[in-house]
Amino acid sequence: MSFAWLNRTILALGVVSLFSDFGSEMATAVLPAFLVSIGASAAILGVIEGFATASVSFTSLLAGWASDYTQARKPFAAIGYLLASLGIGFLCCIHNWIAVLFARILTRVGKGVRDPARDVLLTSATRPKYYGRMFGFHRMMDTLGGIFGPLTALFLIRFLPLSTIFWIAFVPVFLSFLIIVLFVREATLNNGKMVIRKEHLTKLPSHFNYYVVAVGVYGLGSCAVSLLILRTIDLLKPTIGTAWADWYSILLYTFFNIFYAAFSYPVGVAADAIGKKKILIAGYLLSGIGLLGFVITSSNIYYVAFLFLIMGISYAIVDGVQRAIVADFLPREIQGTGYGILAAVMGIGNLLSNIVVGFLWTTINPFIGFGYAAIMCIAGALLLGFVYIKK
Repeated sequence: MSFAWLNRTILALGVVSLFSDFGSEMATAVLPAFLVSIGASAAILGVIEGFATASVSFTSLLAGWASDYTQARKPFAAIGYLLASLGIGFLCCIHNWIAVLFARILTRVGKGVRDPARDVLLTSATRPKYYGRMFGFHRMMDTLGGIFGPLTALFLIRFLPLSTIFWIAFVPVFLSFLIIVLFVREATLNNGKMVIRKEHLTKLPSHFNYYVVAVGVYGLGSCAVSLLILRTIDLLKPTIGTAWADWYSILLYTFFNIFYAAFSYPVGVAADAIGKKKILIAGYLLSGIGLLGFVITSSNIYYVAFLFLIMGISYAIVDGVQRAIVADFLPREIQGTGYGILAAVMGIGNLLSNIVVGFLWTTINPFIGFGYAAIMCIAGALLLGFVYIKK
């Protein structure tokens, strides 16, 4: 298997994502337990994750357009990683859910600023025929950080207060900012001249617009992993107690990230070989099936672990392939805007999904909340079937 596409920029950005996710996923793993410790409900977690995700959408759209307009990608990526580190640092010294909301929004604003520019840095560093495996490799590195972060939290939560774990999580995220400043090269397009044309922005390809609609419908059901962690605590706590339920929820989240990492690169290769659309439809359907599984009340650890396996595979498919498809639709000069639009649509969908699932869970029961999420994911898969996408 040839790795000619794996150059300095792609490798450095992979390491950046590994460090960033090491810290951010460590913080995410213990966040539901922290919220439970201060008396927050599923509805509050849904509001926090919903607004945090929505902040990604608006900043991604603006930052994606700005990076296209300036044709400068690296500064946006670097600033985004810096803001994310500051958001996690802020979690170290807060004691109520409103402050948690602010910290999560700051972290996700950083993600919104960095992601569109970072994705263009990636696509600028290799040829289109390698996009699937390149994004798969990047997601694999990203998710390896997501494995070691929760594993570290799993060990530390038995010995340290949660605020100290947040401090430890801050360090690798800040290091990711330093790595991108020191080792990532700026993308060079058309000798640095701004080449955006009005018709590019006012007449996006119709198939791209249809694709965005399908992505948006899926996003209305794609709730945050934090809600799955909280559901796990809710299922296990009656039989094994709060402390062990917290511990097992982090362990299962680690398994989720292991499955995510293990499948990210093979999924990218498969998407390049047999078609991105087919693979993405499978990912949407798996999300729906996994969410339906959380409707069932079961304290069997193996059953819950199987659900995290399904969700890990579905996330590996959706996150990488969804982004690779954007590069097939749009010229490179406006791909930052395209990635911003994709993130905006997913962000708005996730805002509604997290709030609705959390609200239905708290006011009615979790069956209705996760049932709604599953239906929207499956509906997104059906809509995607009617969208024309290049192989």
